Amino acid sequence: MKNYLTKEYLESLVVKTEYHRLTQSLTVCVLTLKNGFEVLGQSAVADPNNYNQEIGENIAYEDAFGKIWQLEGYFLKTKISKNQ
Repeated sequence: MKNYLTKEYLESLVVKTEYHRLTQSLTVCVLTLKNGFEVLGQSAVADPNNYNQEIGENIAYEDAFGKIWQLEGYFLKTKISKNQ
């Protein structure tokens, strides 16, 4: 069992990526994982006149992806501690 996570491994868990612009300022990203769990990321701009779809989606994706790191890190730590 590996005792570390890689970006490639975490990316392999994502089976679907969706973006939604909920308001003039808010973009959300929903990452659906292989097991059906959905992780939500978001981004917001202070002034809707400065909204950029590509930037908003990238930030929302990174926010959601960071949560996968946390979830999988917790899961890995639990597995490691059970084997000690």
